[in-house]
Parts: sequence; C-alpha cells; structure tokens
Amino acid sequence: MSVRMIGVDVGGTFTDVFVLNETDGSASVAKVPTTRPDQSGGFLDGIARQVSDLAGISVVVHGTTAGTNALLERKGATTGVICTEGLRDVLEMRRRDRPRTWGLRGDFEPVVDRRNRLEVPERTLADGSIRTPVDLEAVRAAAKQLKEQGCEAVAILFANSYANPQNETAAVNVVREIWPNPHVSASSEILPEIREFERFSTTALNAYLQPEVSGYLDRLEGALKLGGFDGEFMIVQSNGGVMAVDTACRLPVRTALSGPAAGVIAAGYIASSAGFDNVITGDMGGTSFDVSLISQGHSMLSPQTSIDFGMVVRTPMIEITTIGAGGGSIAWVDKGGLLNIGPESAGSDPGPVAYGLGNTRPTVTDANVVLGRIDPENPIGGKLARLDVDAAAKAIDKHVGEPLGLETLAAAEAILRVANSRMAGAIRLVSIERGFDPKHFAFMPFGGGGALHAGAMLADVGIAKAIVPRYPGVTSAMGCVIADMRQDFVQTINSLVSALDEEALGQFMQAHSDRGQAMLDAARTNFEAREYSFELDMAYVGQTHTVSVPLDIQVKDGVVFPPTRSEIEVAFDRVYEGTFGRLLKNGIRRILNLRSAVTGKRPKFDLKTLAPAVEGAVSPKNSRQVHFDDTWHDTLIYDRLTLPVGAVIQGPAILEQPDTTVLVEPNLQARVDAFGNTIIEPTEVPS
Repeated sequence: MSVRMIGVDVGGTFTDVFVLNETDGSASVAKVPTTRPDQSGGFLDGIARQVSDLAGISVVVHGTTAGTNALLERKGATTGVICTEGLRDVLEMRRRDRPRTWGLRGDFEPVVDRRNRLEVPERTLADGSIRTPVDLEAVRAAAKQLKEQGCEAVAILFANSYANPQNETAAVNVVREIWPNPHVSASSEILPEIREFERFSTTALNAYLQPEVSGYLDRLEGALKLGGFDGEFMIVQSNGGVMAVDTACRLPVRTALSGPAAGVIAAGYIASSAGFDNVITGDMGGTSFDVSLISQGHSMLSPQTSIDFGMVVRTPMIEITTIGAGGGSIAWVDKGGLLNIGPESAGSDPGPVAYGLGNTRPTVTDANVVLGRIDPENPIGGKLARLDVDAAAKAIDKHVGEPLGLETLAAAEAILRVANSRMAGAIRLVSIERGFDPKHFAFMPFGGGGALHAGAMLADVGIAKAIVPRYPGVTSAMGCVIADMRQDFVQTINSLVSALDEEALGQFMQAHSDRGQAMLDAARTNFEAREYSFELDMAYVGQTHTVSVPLDIQVKDGVVFPPTRSEIEVAFDRVYEGTFGRLLKNGIRRILNLRSAVTGKRPKFDLKTLAPAVEGAVSPKNSRQVHFDDTWHDTLIYDRLTLPVGAVIQGPAILEQPDTTVLVEPNLQARVDAFGNTIIEPTEVPS
C-alpha cells in the first residue's frame, strides 16, 4: 500500500490539497471551494477527492486561515482579562496610536470588552522583585465573575511578569482550578518579553482565538480519525514551521498567517532547487494578493505584525504584505470617477459574476474571462461546468464601462491595469523600498490567478523573469508538506553586557533548547537534522530600537555552550557597524531579549519527481482569440502538464492545467525547466 503525505491549505475562496505519494514520488492535487463558516467541510472534501482510504496517510499538514478570519471578522470567543491594578486599559490605549490620521476621536474597540477586564492587587517590579504579592482570593473572585458574565476564555496579564512570573503563575494555577475549559492564557507563558502592550495584546488575542481554533482543529482531527487516519496531524505556523495540533490549540495566535507562510516556504524551496536564490513571491487567490521577499535563500522574518489596527501579535512571522487584489476582488468606480479594485471580494460564494451564483458586480476574474484569458469551458478549480461570459461582460459594462465612458473590452483592460498596478505597488513595497533591486530577483506567481499576471509584473516592476511552479494553484498546500518543524522562544534579559550574568543566560538558552528538543522528540516525524539558533536583541544604552545579533553557539548532545561577554560584544559590534556604518565611541552595550529557535529538518522530496518527460511533442491542443492591449490575438492553447522538459513556447500563448492558467504575453516566451517549472522571460533574452 502506498504511503501519502498530504498538505491542505484553506484560503478565503478555495481549499487546496497536495498529495505526495512517498512510495513512488508521484503527486496529485485537488482544489475545492472553501466552506463557510466551518472550513472543515472543504478540508475533508478536498482530501476525499484524492484519497479514498485515510489509513494510507502518514502525515496531514494544514495551513489554516481560521485564526486570521476570526481576528479580522471579530468572531473569536467572549474573553476575559485579569490584570494588575491600574492596567485595565492597556489594550485600549495601545501605543497611543490611532486608526485614522485626522479627526478628534478614534473608534477602536479591543477584542476584550471593558466590563470583562478586571483588576486584582499585585505588583512585580521591573527588576523581578515582588512589591505586592498577588491576592489570590481577588483572582478567584474575578475568575468566577468572568464565568458568570459568559466568558469562554481568560487571559492573565500581570505587570513585569517576564522578569519574574511568580505572581502570575500563582494566579494562573488558581484560575485553572475553577475554569471549565483549558482556555486560560498567561502572558509569561505566551510572551515573556518586555513591553506591556505587545505582551498583553498577544496574550489576549491568543485567549480570544483558543475556543474557535481548538474547536475547529478538534473537529478536523476527529473526522480524520473516524475515517481511519492514524498518522500525524500538524499545523503550519506563521514563521513557516509546523507544530503539533496540541501546541496549535494552546498557542493559536501562532497560526495568524499560517496559510500564506506555507506558500512562501514552498516558493523558497522550489526557487532554490531551480537555481534562484532571490525571489519575490506573489500569491494571488480569490480574495487577496500576498507578497513576500526571499533573499539569498532566506525568507524575511518579522518579530511582530498587526493583523488589523490595534491587534498586535508579537511572534516571529514571515514578512508578508497583503492587498485586496485577488481574482474575486470587486471592481468599482467611486464618486470621484476613479476605478478601484477591492478590498471587498466576492469570495467563493457567490464568486465572480461569471459563476452565475448571484453576484452582479464585476471582479478581476470576470475581466480575465471577458478578455479570453480564462477558458469559459474549463474554469480554474472545476467549480462549474461553464462560465457565463455574457453576464460578466454586462456587469463590467454597468459598473465600470458606463461610469467611465468605456466600451466593454476597454473597461475590462482598465480593471486589469488597476489590479496590476496595485500588485506592482505591493512588490515595490517589499523590494525597492527596502533596498532590494527587483532586476536581481525572479518573480514567482502562484495561487489560482497569479500566473495570469506574471507578464504584467515583469513589465511594471522591471523584474528580469518569472518562475511558475509546477502546481501554482496549490503551492501553499505543497508548502505544508515541505515545511520543517520549528519552535521559537523569547526571554527578556534586560542587562548591560558588562554586568551580564553569563550563567543565567546559559540557563535560559539551555531551557529553550530542552523545550524545543522535547517538542521534536514528541513528534512522530523523522528529522534529517536538528538546528538551533540563538540571537540577542541589542542596542546602546539610550537607544530605543534594537538590532538582532546572531550568536555562533555550539550545541552538542543536547548541551548548549553559551557565549562569553567578550564574544557578545564582538558579535554586536560586527552587526551594528554592518547596519549603520560605524560604532558609537564609548557607547555602552545593552542586551534586551534572547531569541531562540529549535528546528527539526523534515525530509524533502525531490522536485524532479514532479517533472514531465524529457521528450515529447510540443503541440497546442487548440487556439482561441485573446485580447492583449488594444487588439485580439490568435493565441495557441497548450496543456501545460504534458509539455516536455526543455520546451520553449513563444507568446502569445496560454498554458492550461486544472489548478491555474499561465498567460504568456506577445513579447514573452516560456520554457520548461528540469523540475517542470515554467520560466517566463522576454523573447529576446540578453546573452
């Protein structure tokens, strides 16, 4: 019996499934509509499309948007907070920022209502000393009150608990004794790091998500086991690694960018295998366009992000810029006569007008359909037997053409120009505005609609070429199969280097290493290697912003050999001078935080197993009229998955496959590399 690994990515419009047969290296894919409000329906349906016997599955890895959607739509659990006296409104005050630049009032409401934020007597000072022991009777009374007020989850948020968790730990133990479920989050467990707001926000959002995410994952795991599955079920984290289901249920805030992160991980592996270490990824689904940058084979990691205004999550995440420019994004003309795309999306239901399911406003997909770029007889994802081209054209006329005085084709082209312009802006944001020259990068479009816009990105941004993966529509699902197992840790040190307690630092490093190794040991996955990374957030005294200082630390037989003060000073000077060009004379070095990561490197499959044959016919299956710029072109249509390695297709051409459509514009050509990727580049390639 063959053994399969399955990656499942649930997006806003489609649920994507990638099935890898570990016995012979073959792969298959499925794309089904995402089910709302419970995403588990589409998840199970997608797997059933490819696998009839769940007993033959060894691993299921899931990239989910359940947490993201719950935050954006404010559909988490009713949550309570028990905090230090005087800190009841930290979540509301934030960093004294505001949702809009102008105006006298803001309208931000934290996810925890003020009536559910209760104070108790306790105080730990910044040096870790306890000035006021926690009043446990007050904690017990607060927990009972929150239960009576209908709270399903609770967060314990005490001042300076990162420096000494004693008060918070005692309070958490009392609450867990009387709380009716496991949904109790403590800030010293979630984020033992300085800065009250970020710690409070991350912990409160974790509690807010726990009932929703853990319930969803429990339903999925139960349904899989009921179908005979006895393998390992893991969840993708926002940092691009994977974690066990029980960890995800305890730390759901780490899934905030789960699905998009999986796509970036897959893109990095595919690109590096094909010889591209510098890549800009563009994941275009039905709802959004997600952009990320990979430099020298490494994804950019951010220590924190804002899921929405005031909803700050401080946990390592792959840097992803998201705009509302997906295939289902709605085109509309504002009162000033400007054409806009998104952020509102038609999603999967009702979907674009061409789906015929009730939507009457045109989308980016409708523009591509009207211009002949998507085959109406063979829609992406197989949602319908046929797309309604006439309905899409009428919607474009009514909502875009008439307000702007444009004919149907000109209006459709205008929709794509605006959408492409917004996508190009997102790419410039992660590249040019951060000091990276796009001409030294390749663009990797994926998602169901990304490859339709590759040529436009090359022209608008100046990227040299594009690399379209073998299965672009399910790249995020493939990333689930590829991702390593990773656990991140943080601990505030808050010490001058000259006064550093080297032994205490070593103890924190060893504790992080031990916890990470225990996580890997508990997994049922075989790891090719284990990697450990340690870095310090450091600055000169008086500076607000820190630099990340990687440490060259040896870990042998599970034992961590920590650095000395002098080694830390040398490492800081090297990073600081490399960042700012000089050191500060007589500057006093300060350590703020220790950050650690333990990674189990999962075996990777050889992408060449997905490649087509080396020899074969390069012949189109048919042709049709496709509109480019101001005229129709007779365009050859190819079955992309049957094109042999080395095939070169001159534009204009369209390469079709079940999960996506690849558009090769008139001035471009496409060639198939040894891994089955399609490289799109100018017809006249400079030597």
